[in-house]
Amino acid sequence: MIRAYKFLMRPTVGQQAALGEMLRDHCGLYNGALQERRDAYQHVSKTSIKYGQQSAQLREIRAFDPERHGRWSFSSQQATLRRLDKAFAAFFRRIKSGDTPGCPRFRGVNWFDTVEFPKDGDGCRWDATPHDPVTRVRLQGVGHVKINQHRPVVGKVKTVSVKREGRKWFVVLTAEQAQPDPLPATGSMVGIDVGIASFLTTSNGGHVENPRHARKAAAKLEVAQQALSRFGRVRRDKRTGNHRRAVERVATLHRKVRRQRLDHAHKTALGLVREHDFIAHEDLKIRNMVKAPAPKPDPETPGTFLPNGAAAKSGLNRSIADAGWGVFLTILHAKAESAGREVIAVDPRNTSRTCPECGHTAKENRPTQERFHCIACDHHAHADEVGATNVLRAGLVRRNANQA
Repeated sequence: MIRAYKFLMRPTVGQQAALGEMLRDHCGLYNGALQERRDAYQHVSKTSIKYGQQSAQLREIRAFDPERHGRWSFSSQQATLRRLDKAFAAFFRRIKSGDTPGCPRFRGVNWFDTVEFPKDGDGCRWDATPHDPVTRVRLQGVGHVKINQHRPVVGKVKTVSVKREGRKWFVVLTAEQAQPDPLPATGSMVGIDVGIASFLTTSNGGHVENPRHARKAAAKLEVAQQALSRFGRVRRDKRTGNHRRAVERVATLHRKVRRQRLDHAHKTALGLVREHDFIAHEDLKIRNMVKAPAPKPDPETPGTFLPNGAAAKSGLNRSIADAGWGVFLTILHAKAESAGREVIAVDPRNTSRTCPECGHTAKENRPTQERFHCIACDHHAHADEVGATNVLRAGLVRRNANQA
């Protein structure tokens, strides 16, 4: 199995400047390759340029401009071209499937924040000597950069990536490991129902509070964004130190919320994996859930629209995004795989409207957000607990069907 590790880098002032130049030059390579593809399609009879053709030109580019491109790793530049090729592959896949295409765009310096080295030892070297208290990573064109390694790396390092987040630099490793031993069996099975009022409700009656990290930071974010808005739209060459500090303040607050959300997701998923052998959850289509409602034209007055509940829906969308269900479920599946647990996603339709006692399904069974009252058998319960119970039952049915 492949596991990722992320460590804080401690570069010197000169190394920071070199890392910034490396990002800028790779960003320029990405944009140049994108421009070449666009020009070939628009002006040369809709010709498509592939990764192999652009990769073959790298040697000429490095020889023509050794100061800008020749100093960096050839493999990392190939990885940047593959990154563009994957973006175009996803673009054409979305066109064929009928989704919104989203053509690959040019990247600004602040949008391009990662450089990947596809193989340890080719342009980079992860140097974790056991007897040396200081861990370093060697990067071509940058040197040996100190690393704050807070935990050991298990397995063979496969790839190394350098990532910039604000003013901080991180190294991200992927290591190939043997499948770990599964956790001891507990004999417990659980269904979970994610929500807004409670982040998570289990079929055995447990509730996990929704931390609402973004809402708690809303006041500080509002002040920081208002301070940034006073500068308006400023050209890059006209931006002052105050403008850069205002941008950094907003970005720092957003990064803090993201880290808090990740920390909560990791701890919640770890608790579930340790306590239960089988976990069932709803197969939520979160992207569809947060779509804005379609406008409703007024047939009597052309050019005007009827109320469509967009304001209320936007508040719900913010709450769904703040909860971070998608991140949590991704982490849950990864931890369950490492621990030898089983996780199954089930159809979420009517899980909170079906009575667990008599099986009657009706919209009226859930009169409020929290209360469940079956109109057929008069069963009372918490609506989220009912949903989690039905999710567990559906998960067991699907597991038995797969085994059969």
